[in-house]
Amino acid sequence: MRLTLLGVTIGLSFSCLALAQGDQGNQCSVPAGVVNNVQSQLAVVVQLNNGAIFGQIRPGPNRMWSAVVDRQGQLCSVIKTGDAWPGSRAIAIAKAGTANDFSNDSLSLSTANLYSATQPGGSLYGLNNSNPFNPNFLPQGSGIGRVPGGIITFGGGVPLYSGGKVIGGLGLSGDSACADHAIAYRMRARAGLDGIPAGVGLNGTDNIDYLSTGEAPNGFKHPHCFPAMKSAAYYQRAMVSAPLSGPSPSDSREQPTSSMLRATLRIPGSSKSSWFRGLGKQLFF
Repeated sequence: MRLTLLGVTIGLSFSCLALAQGDQGNQCSVPAGVVNNVQSQLAVVVQLNNGAIFGQIRPGPNRMWSAVVDRQGQLCSVIKTGDAWPGSRAIAIAKAGTANDFSNDSLSLSTANLYSATQPGGSLYGLNNSNPFNPNFLPQGSGIGRVPGGIITFGGGVPLYSGGKVIGGLGLSGDSACADHAIAYRMRARAGLDGIPAGVGLNGTDNIDYLSTGEAPNGFKHPHCFPAMKSAAYYQRAMVSAPLSGPSPSDSREQPTSSMLRATLRIPGSSKSSWFRGLGKQLFF
C-alpha cells in the first residue's frame, strides 16, 4: 500500500513538473529586435493627432495597450502607455491575433477591414465566435509565449510584413476604434513592416475605409467614430500621404476640435465628467 502511494506521489510530482515546464510558453518567432522596434514607436505615435478621445475630448496623449504576436499567434510582447483601460489589454492582443490570422502573402486585412463583413447579414457574420479569447490570459503579465486567441473586427489591428510575408500582427486598444487603427497603422509604418501585397481598404491598401453618414455596412468599410465631425477624408489623406506624422494643426477647415467632438457626442460643455462616465454607451472603441 505504501509503495502504491509512493508511486502515485512520484507520478503526480512529475506531472506537476511537466505542467510547470510547459507553462513557460514558446519562443516568439519574431526577432526580439524587431518586436522592440515596433513597440518603441508607441511612445512617439501617441503624441500625434490621431483623431482620438484622449487628445481631443480629454487631455492627451493616448493611453494605449500595444500587443505583438508572431505568425503562430503566440504573444511576443504587450506594453502600455499611461493609465490605459485594463480591459483593452485583451482587446489589443486579440486585434494583433486577428490581423495575423486573416492576412497572407497575397492579401492584407486589418481588423478595420473586417467590420462590415462581420455584421448580421454579412459574408463573414459569426467570425467573431470562431476563436474565443482564452480567459486564462486575462491577468496582466500572462500569456507571453502562448496563443491567447480572440477575434476583434473593428479598427486597431494590422498585420506585420517583412520580405513580402506576414511575420505576425500588431494590435492597439485604448481609445476609439478609429484612433486605435491610426496608431497601429503609423507604428507599423515607422517600423518599416508595412510592405503589404494588396488590400481591400482605401486605395487598395489595408487602411481604414470609412462608411458615409447613414450608409449601411457593406464591403470592407468601417463606421467613423465621430460621424458628425465627418473628417474621414481628412484622416484618410493624412494616413496615406503622411503616415509618419500627425495631421497639420494649421488645417482649420477639417481639424477636429473639442467643441466639434462635444457636439458630435452631445457632451454638455459644463458636465463633461458625468458624461464621460457613460462613454462606453456611445462610442465604438
